[in-house]
Amino acid sequence: MLLLLLWALLSFGVVFFARDLTWVVAGWPLNYWFCAQGVVLCYLLIVVVYAWRRRHDGADAEPGQVLPSRRRLHRNFGLYVVCLLAFLGLMAWAESRGMSRYWIGGIFLFATFGLYASIGIYCRTSDPAEYYVAGRRIPPIYNGMATAADWMSAASFISLAGGLYLNGFSGSNGQPGGLAYIMGWTGGFCLVGLLIAPRLRRMQLYTVPDFFGVRYGGRWPRWIAAGAAVLCSFTYVVAQIYAVGLITSRLTGVQFEIGILLGLGGVLVCSFLGGMRAVTWTQVAQYVILILAFLIPVSWLAYKQLGNPLAPLEYGQQLPKIAALEQQLIESPSEREVQAIYAQRAAHFGNMLEDVPRTLVLERAAAQARLRQLQAERADPSLVRKAGRELAALPKDEATARELWSHARQDNLERAQPLAGMSPHAQVFNGKPDGTAAERDSFNSSRLNFLALIFCLMTGTAALPHLLTRYYTTPSVAEARSSVAWSLFFIALLYLAAPALAVLVKFEVMSQLVGQSFDKLPTWIAQWAQVDPSLLQVTDVNGDHILQFAELRLGADLVMLATPELGGLPYVVSGLVAAGGLAAALSTADGLLLTMGNALAHDLYFRGARDKADPMVRVLLSKFALLLLALAAAYVAAQKPADILALVSASFSLAAAAFFPAMVAGLFWQRTTRRAAVAGMLTGLGVTLWYMLVNVPLVRGWLGWGGSGLWWGIQPISAGVFGLPAGALVVWLVSLLQPEPVLVPERGL
Repeated sequence: MLLLLLWALLSFGVVFFARDLTWVVAGWPLNYWFCAQGVVLCYLLIVVVYAWRRRHDGADAEPGQVLPSRRRLHRNFGLYVVCLLAFLGLMAWAESRGMSRYWIGGIFLFATFGLYASIGIYCRTSDPAEYYVAGRRIPPIYNGMATAADWMSAASFISLAGGLYLNGFSGSNGQPGGLAYIMGWTGGFCLVGLLIAPRLRRMQLYTVPDFFGVRYGGRWPRWIAAGAAVLCSFTYVVAQIYAVGLITSRLTGVQFEIGILLGLGGVLVCSFLGGMRAVTWTQVAQYVILILAFLIPVSWLAYKQLGNPLAPLEYGQQLPKIAALEQQLIESPSEREVQAIYAQRAAHFGNMLEDVPRTLVLERAAAQARLRQLQAERADPSLVRKAGRELAALPKDEATARELWSHARQDNLERAQPLAGMSPHAQVFNGKPDGTAAERDSFNSSRLNFLALIFCLMTGTAALPHLLTRYYTTPSVAEARSSVAWSLFFIALLYLAAPALAVLVKFEVMSQLVGQSFDKLPTWIAQWAQVDPSLLQVTDVNGDHILQFAELRLGADLVMLATPELGGLPYVVSGLVAAGGLAAALSTADGLLLTMGNALAHDLYFRGARDKADPMVRVLLSKFALLLLALAAAYVAAQKPADILALVSASFSLAAAAFFPAMVAGLFWQRTTRRAAVAGMLTGLGVTLWYMLVNVPLVRGWLGWGGSGLWWGIQPISAGVFGLPAGALVVWLVSLLQPEPVLVPERGL
């Protein structure tokens, strides 16, 4: 209990008063250092202390359990690391001897896929215990490594540093500050270790919906839990497959959609053949790749800028330099000229939105007239094709036109603000607590969104099925606790470096890239713009042939992937970073697809009398469900529905609202009833989905609702902050109104 109180105080109390922690210690602003690094170290200390104090509680393995030789595992792991480093050295030598970038990219892609496929084939199994929980024989250190790889998805590897780059501490354009992700995604492991993982491991289960079926009895709790597991996992896996397509297309030059299909093969070969057994050892291999791929570029940038490769210790020196550069950009006449042009464009789109039907007719008529004129003048074919593309790109109907022009207007309004709409990097929350009414509202909204996102990410972490299932694989309850500590340790290696990377990249962009002539911009800018223009845009808005900060737009999903080229590193490091991004996306996608396939085949189909079916048939149907879900996720990812960070954050809110209240109540309050759990899960999930959907501009347009649908200014990615309390309240009330439950084996309601 004391550890939980300490966790709550560190997570919410210190953040609430972060604006007042203005001291500078050893060159660091205390509030920034604490939220970026200090709190992560405190979380790690909490789970380590808890695991050490309870190390003898459930320390023995199960009777008759055959455990692998730890010495042999360590030897094989060491051999793998040595071979990986030798491979990187060989590729660096080949590049120095003139090997083409396309060859290097292709070799990295197919070598990593070949490695993962080999592990998947070697670990193939049809045994249910091996397929679902890896035989419960994974040592804590390797399970922690696999969990870290499973956890550090494309959102952590690719988008986290980008979110920090764009949003800084306080957030911008209505989005919570980037440091909220650091705190939320690490602080949740305190809840996992102290409340949930050891207790679930003690119950000898296969899946998270198993808990709801065993604890509450009946089919409905299990079925609703299985449906919620598929929903939040599907949202999560779409982001991973999108990242796979993005990286694969950059490495090989193939189209984005083909890159998705190539990556999908790498996902399926592990999870389809060997289930949790293959996924676990693949994720161990993937963790080494992704952590090297992240730490090498950030260490190089730190050495280049500060003369010390230990980036997490040194990057605080760049914060005051960035503040000075930000002030220069705010006062720059050229930047203000660009901002004025964006403001004019925003006003133009605003005029177009005043009468959408008439504007659409006029725009189409003008485009058709221009095309006919060029054809009549027998102009250059390239100009004719360009005019044809502009005509074809016009919206087909009024609803589409309204959506596109509204988005363009908002985008130009943001870029018309100082720093292209970004807040000063080290500023603690927007606005001022003692300023004007508007500034006070901005401050309160910024702080509230920061706290709400932390809450959703923490409780979502403690409820995500694919994460909790990882702790079913340890030999004992005590080792499940140790595994949580190892997981957070391996995660912290990246999460402590991510804020450093964001700061170093921002300094590099502001001091080296901004102000260059367009003719001298590095070639990687044009190459990335071809992959996906939404990730990188460079436009000479004011026509002075000099790059202004407001003329450069880096997407959150690009910052990490472009870091080696931004820092001038050899292309082999770019290949390694791309391989690391693939490892992060594939490792999480493996775990998510396995969770969804098991939820459909194990939890929805095999219930009641059908429980006597052949175990091999169960596994085969799980594999078939996994394949169908993978194809569906690939199709959705190809539509590019949203950026990676937004999709992943939404899945955390869904998981928190659907699972957390009923799970915690079921573990700690015997009074909780089956109907209370069902009602609580449906209420939490319903409120969260409702809040997300009614704040989608397209949905509000269909419903004819104007203005904002936000409650207290909370952004939709934090919808779980409403769904979870609503579900918890329903669980409590329904349990009190019913008689004491009698726990019985599963049967229908």
